[in-house]
Amino acid sequence: MKSTINPKLSTTIGQWTRQEVRPLLKWAGGKRQLLPEICRFYPSSFNQYWEPFLGSGAVFFDLYAAGRLAGHSVRLLDSNPDLIACYASVRDTPEAVISALERLAVEHRKCGDAHYYDVRDRRFNPTRMDLCGDELTPLQYTPELAAMLIYLNRTGFNGLFRLNAAGGFNVPAGRYERPRICDGENLRRVAAALNEPGVTLTCLTFDRVFDDAEAGDFVYFDPPYAPVSPTAQFTSYTANGFGDADQRRLQNVVVELARRSCQVLLSNSTAPEISELYERDGAAKKAGLRCYRVPARRAINSNASRRGPVTEFLITNVSRSAA
Repeated sequence: MKSTINPKLSTTIGQWTRQEVRPLLKWAGGKRQLLPEICRFYPSSFNQYWEPFLGSGAVFFDLYAAGRLAGHSVRLLDSNPDLIACYASVRDTPEAVISALERLAVEHRKCGDAHYYDVRDRRFNPTRMDLCGDELTPLQYTPELAAMLIYLNRTGFNGLFRLNAAGGFNVPAGRYERPRICDGENLRRVAAALNEPGVTLTCLTFDRVFDDAEAGDFVYFDPPYAPVSPTAQFTSYTANGFGDADQRRLQNVVVELARRSCQVLLSNSTAPEISELYERDGAAKKAGLRCYRVPARRAINSNASRRGPVTEFLITNVSRSAA
């Protein structure tokens, strides 16, 4: 069954129509441009919905806008504590986040890159470091800190979230003439979506889904992609990165969930190691997983001439609907 955003959908949450919700953050590997292909693998029915690599949440917002998540338990996970803390602050205090973001937008229009680096180095990183405790303590963002992260995301290079070895955010300023920093109406709609009954946000690694997902659940995995070339290594979304061993561990989880009769869908690059894990691996085939190569567009490369059409994998045990 094909499930896309219906432009005539009139279901509302408060005063906000569902079809107007867009991802709050730009994120490396964000799936908004690939939704026409991804939505062909939405199951016709499912129990719980899981998204263990939340990122920009494009698939979550697409399912939500289409009304496909109504009445379902929705588990949104990510191992990036800053991402989850930012979303939680938007969910809980949207008006305060908007007010802080509007102030940042005014200052950016006046000072540009100088303001970006002041926010990054003198405000965001020191404030964030003060909040970071042990790994067992969830990161709690204030509305001001959430606004700073959104601002850095909207004005930094390619919307990257990258940490150095010391755990500091070190993305340089982007080259945008008129970045849209504060979209208050959409931020309120994002908050409404995250406040829907049954929706939970949790900072956990992807393998946690293995403990609780049951037969009939729909699980969408969008991990950091395996690099297709030595210069395509954009996996530092947390201080620990996401390497070959993580890709193999993810494959084990995906295969086992498929055996459990969960409905799984995975996005990844067509790097040789991913082909080996899913196209050639006997356990993956036996679990009913099939690899589809779909056209996409590379958005992240330091050389703009190398951005353009590519082929990516969609790996699933769900039958593809007609176009």
